[in-house]
Amino acid sequence: MATEDYEEKRRKQVSLVRSVLDYLVGAGIAGFGVFMIIRDRWKLDFNETFPPGKIDKFFGVVCIAYGIWRMYRGYKKNYFR
Repeated sequence: MATEDYEEKRRKQVSLVRSVLDYLVGAGIAGFGVFMIIRDRWKLDFNETFPPGKIDKFFGVVCIAYGIWRMYRGYKKNYFR
């Protein structure tokens, strides 16, 4: 009985940590995607060296989609099937 309780407690802890990690990583990746889309509006030295183009905007959209998926995965907490 004690082993089952320990395993259940351990699963909940792992699930919570992975969920928080998914939220943080997803928000970071989505934020980077937003930056890639709107970076041409800011005067950055980086923009002069590497001018923004359509590929940057496409990559930004992909990053936003992946970030949203990571946050959704953290919300569902479906780690142990």
